[in-house]
Formats: sequence, C-alpha cells, structure tokens
Amino acid sequence: MTAIRATEAGGAGMDVPAGAPGPAAPPGGGAGDDERGQGRRRAVLAVVVVALLAAAPLVLNPYPVSAMTRMLAFAVLVLGVDLLTGITGLPSLGQAAYFGVGAYTAVLVGVHLTADATAQVAAALVMGLVAAAVTGWVAVRARGIVFLMLTLAIGESVHQVADTWSAVGGSNGLAGMPPISLFGGPSLIAAGFVHWWVLAVAVAVFAAVALVVRSPYGRTLRGIRDNEARMRALGYRPALARYGVFCLAGAVAGVGGALWAQQARFVSPGDMGFEVAALALLSVVIGGPGSLWGPCLGAALVLLVRDNLSASIGGHGPLVLGAVFIAVVLLLPRGLAGVTASLRRRRGDTTHRAPVRRRKENSS
Repeated sequence: MTAIRATEAGGAGMDVPAGAPGPAAPPGGGAGDDERGQGRRRAVLAVVVVALLAAAPLVLNPYPVSAMTRMLAFAVLVLGVDLLTGITGLPSLGQAAYFGVGAYTAVLVGVHLTADATAQVAAALVMGLVAAAVTGWVAVRARGIVFLMLTLAIGESVHQVADTWSAVGGSNGLAGMPPISLFGGPSLIAAGFVHWWVLAVAVAVFAAVALVVRSPYGRTLRGIRDNEARMRALGYRPALARYGVFCLAGAVAGVGGALWAQQARFVSPGDMGFEVAALALLSVVIGGPGSLWGPCLGAALVLLVRDNLSASIGGHGPLVLGAVFIAVVLLLPRGLAGVTASLRRRRGDTTHRAPVRRRKENSS
C-alpha cells in the first residue's frame, strides 16, 4: 500500500496509508484559529514586557536599573541552558564555563583592543562557541546523570584555570574595563544606556533562539529528546544534533557573559563557578523547561532572591532558594510556564464547549 509521511509534534515522522482519513477538525474555526489568537496575544504581551523594561531607566533609580540589567544578562545564559535542558533533554551544569569565557573575553577585548560593545559581544560569542565545540563532543555522547557530571567537570575545570592563571588575573579577576561605546560613539556610562544595550541584545538572542526552537532543527531536537531510538531509525544522527545545540548553547552563554561583564566592568572566577551553573539550571526548572520565556522569568526570580532577599534575612538566601525549588518541584512540576499552559487549556475547553451547549439547547 502506498504510504505518505506525516510529521509529528516531536519532529519525527510516521508512515500513514494513502487515503487514510486525517484527524477531524474541531468545530468553530479549528485549532488554527486558536493558535493564531495565542500567537497574537503572545506578541502583544512580549511588546508590553519589552516596553516596560525599556521604560525602567526613565522611572527608576540607577541601582534597580543595574539589578534589572544583571537579570537580563543572566537570562541570556539561562536561555542557553533551556536549549539543552528543556528542548534537548540534556540537563547541564557546565554552561557557566562558557558564560565565564564570554565575560573574560569581553573584558580583555575592552581593556586591550576596543570599547565597542558590538565587537566585545561578537568576540564573546565566538569564544563561547569555540570553547563549547572543544569540550562538548565527548559530553554529548553521554546521557542523564553521566552527562550532568561531565558538564560539571568541564565547568569546574574551566573555573580552576581562571582561578589560577595569572594572565587573566587569577583569583583577583580582571578589572579596569572601560565603559562601553557603540560604533565609535561616546562612552555609555549611565546605567540607563547600558540597560538599553543589554535589553536590545537580550531580545535579539531570545528571538534567535525562538526561531531555532521552531525550526525543523528544533523539532529534530525534541524528537531526539522524546524518542532517540526512533529518530535514529528514521536516519537522524542524534549525537551530531546534540553537538550542534551544545555549541549553540555555548555561544548564547558567551553572549550572556559579555553582557554581564559590560554591566559590571569586572569579572572574576566566581562568575563562572558552580553556584552560577546551579542557579541557571534552577531557573530553568522553576520557569518551566522548554518554554523559553518561563526560564527567563525564573532567572529574574532566582537573582531577586539571591541578591535582595538574602540580605534582608541574614544571609539565608540559599535556604530560601532551596525552599522555592522544593515547592516548585512538588506543587508546579512543569514550572511557572506550566501554570499558564494549564490555564489556557481550561479556557480553551470552556470556549469550545459553549457552542456545543448552544447547539444542544437549540435542537431541544
């Protein structure tokens, strides 16, 4: 019997007999209208959020603006972690290494070459990509806890190099980075200008990652995550696909590190240690793996607790973060993004049931 190929949500395919009936379209406009409506609502919400973040320097003092800038830079790192953990199913504790590589690269370029922010970010992206390419080929062949431990070993090794290598300041870190500028213009000293720059880059990275996730390559990654044996039988090369996303996540982390350094104008081995890696993974779990926006929200929440709440409760921030993590795992296993998804499904069920009830009433 002649068969055709049908693509599933995970990116895999299955053979369907020719002429077989497809799924029935739901009444009242179908799922396509719902998806378009959700897409429009998400776009409007995204514009509102970006507008509010952009307006922050106009209404807030420099300190909260700087805190928000750090959250944006950290959220870029978390996007890379979500690419691995949520989209590909590879929980990683090594992305802080590439975050640190990007931060050190930006400071070194700023001190020795140019204060241009675009050049620093570009150099950090390349170095993050190269570092991930060098260290990732062995790691991506592992699974589960073995992969987690390998990435932890990579992160701790890079952290140890930064802590002992005098060329990058050793345990004292690197200071003296001049204020950034754009395309040879004046220095962006004010916190508001730096915030707008970091926001623009963060939005661009988010859009790029979202395009990757929605592309055929992104569907392939989800298919490998859900059923690797089936994807291999269909002719895909899971190890190569995972290696590609590992390198991409390293580049994203490198950009986040550059933004972090441009805001702080200083970098130390602590910016690439285990704590940063654990907080990034925790942000993904709290926000909801695979949703992209959820981990970004989780990143803001994690830094808010670590930097602000810990000072007001006598340095017990890690304890509070641990309690938040346990509560999310027990009460919200799909994270903050899972809550909104459940609410949308319930609203959709109510919307689709209303026409059915009206038709029954009219027929009676």
